[in-house]
Amino acid sequence: MKQRIGYTRVSTEDQHLDLQRDALQQAGCHVIYEEMASGKNASRLELEQCRKALRDGDTLVVWRLDRLAACRVGVPFEVAMV
Repeated sequence: MKQRIGYTRVSTEDQHLDLQRDALQQAGCHVIYEEMASGKNASRLELEQCRKALRDGDTLVVWRLDRLAACRVGVPFEVAMV
C-alpha cells in the first residue's frame, strides 16, 4: 500500500515543529518522523528510521527540501514538497 511519510527537522531548541507537522498532516501524512539536529550533522537517527520505513511506491514528504539536509545529493526516493 502506497503511503505518504513525513519527515520534519529543526536545528535548534528554540525552533518548533508545529508548522512543519501541520503542513505534513494536511498533505496526507499519517506517519511523521521528527527530530532536532543540525543539517550538517551526519548522524540523524529519525531520518534513517524514516528511510528504512519507505517502501516501493511510497512518497517522502518534507516541508522544505533543506529539512532533509544542507546538501543532499542522490536522494534514492521520491520527495514531495508541501
